[in-house]
Amino acid sequence: MIPDLSADRIDRLRDAFQAARYDADGVLDLLGPEAHAALGRGEPVPAHRATADAGALGTLVRLFLLGEPQPRGAVEAALAPLPLDEARAAGIVVADGDALRPGLDVRPHGAGDDSWWVVSDLDSDLRGGHPVAPDHVLGVGHASLSLVRATSRRPVGSLLDLGTGCGVQALHGSAHARRITATDVSERALALAGATFRLNRVEAELAAGEWFEPVQGRRFDQVVCNPPFVVGPPRTDFTYRDSGLAGDDASALVVRQLPSFLEPGGTGQLLASWVHRRGEDWRERVAGWLPPGGVDAWFVQRDIADPVLYVGTWLRDAGYDPRSPEGVRKANEWLDWFAANGVEGVGFGFVTLRRTDAAQGDVVCEDLRHAYDDPLGPESDEWLRRVDWLRAHGSDEGLLAARLTTAEHAVLEQVSEPGDEGWRPIVHRLHRTDGPGWQHEVDELGARLLAGCRGALPLGDLLELLALGGGLGPAELTRSALPVFRELIRHGMVLPAEWREQR
Repeated sequence: MIPDLSADRIDRLRDAFQAARYDADGVLDLLGPEAHAALGRGEPVPAHRATADAGALGTLVRLFLLGEPQPRGAVEAALAPLPLDEARAAGIVVADGDALRPGLDVRPHGAGDDSWWVVSDLDSDLRGGHPVAPDHVLGVGHASLSLVRATSRRPVGSLLDLGTGCGVQALHGSAHARRITATDVSERALALAGATFRLNRVEAELAAGEWFEPVQGRRFDQVVCNPPFVVGPPRTDFTYRDSGLAGDDASALVVRQLPSFLEPGGTGQLLASWVHRRGEDWRERVAGWLPPGGVDAWFVQRDIADPVLYVGTWLRDAGYDPRSPEGVRKANEWLDWFAANGVEGVGFGFVTLRRTDAAQGDVVCEDLRHAYDDPLGPESDEWLRRVDWLRAHGSDEGLLAARLTTAEHAVLEQVSEPGDEGWRPIVHRLHRTDGPGWQHEVDELGARLLAGCRGALPLGDLLELLALGGGLGPAELTRSALPVFRELIRHGMVLPAEWREQR
């Protein structure tokens, strides 16, 4: 059933939330940092204690964030000026004996200086552990937040949120895009996303349909997509995660089609999954999804899941007990499909795409499975900038003529072992202390060469000086050094000197 979330009802709900200070800052002030952090870990007791006798705000926190039934009178007072019968007709709250419990998940969502509200369906925990409905609309989960952090925030004219769900990606996009289009195959998702946008005074065009069908013939400056990327048999148990396509075909479809919906120079960013099959390189697999030419692509693999762990995780996500008859049946079907298709693991990560007029785009597939703190969105912008520079200057002649400098946040780590004459260095590792925290091992000659990259001399001159001082062949040294420097530039560890001078 599609909830009747009319504009008038949502406007009154917004008034109630503002009056009670039911927003990201208000909730944090009420709970305090310890109880707030505990709630984020799924530990409700500290938040329950902090909301005792806390008036309308306490009622809203207990109702929507803790999922606890609340007295009718307290809910009526907290939702005013939205009449209680209107809130019930909209499905925002439902009766639970003499009390009321949440019918929808409506919660504050903060990012930086922005504070929004997001409307979604209740997860299985707030539904008492019962499995979610097939048309369940997911709230702001870990995958959503990881895509938020991995998305470029450069100002754009138009943004498409493909498969918007509750609308959280479009919500973040409203901070840097002038026009927003949000699509989904689910009418329920579009209704809840529309309520999210109305609640936050965000203007967005909503369109229903599968994949790119609602925007055929159009182009956008930016496309973001958190698709139904779950890998497995071709079925659709839940629209938020299952595409009805087999294996990783959903991710392949988006990667293959997205570039044609970008303006020249436009970018797309999405979450994706891919199978790891026996005897197959995952890099070749995902690179093969791209359309021929005209696309720069950066595939970043963040994790590889064992099939057994993968199936158990997604069963619990939907509220299934893996030990129940239904859970056992679904797990066996899933694992049988993995075995029949030679799947040894499921990779997960981020994809950045850019439409380019270059005859051959730059395609890089790499692992980034270590922990790092900085968001990947700004790094994706810088990665594309470095790709442009390498395209213009990355020939042997261009690179040798370039003045380069080590990045400000690059440090050289040294690992030594004891020897007859003291400590003997055995590993030199260049490490970026910002962004994704890339690391590259270099030999002693490489460390000496990097020490000379201060922007004063072209790289070719530095190589000649190093060869002359070490009695080395300059041609051989150049052949070995140039591929290393291209990789260091691509990872932002060595940069064109003029970039620092332009600051």
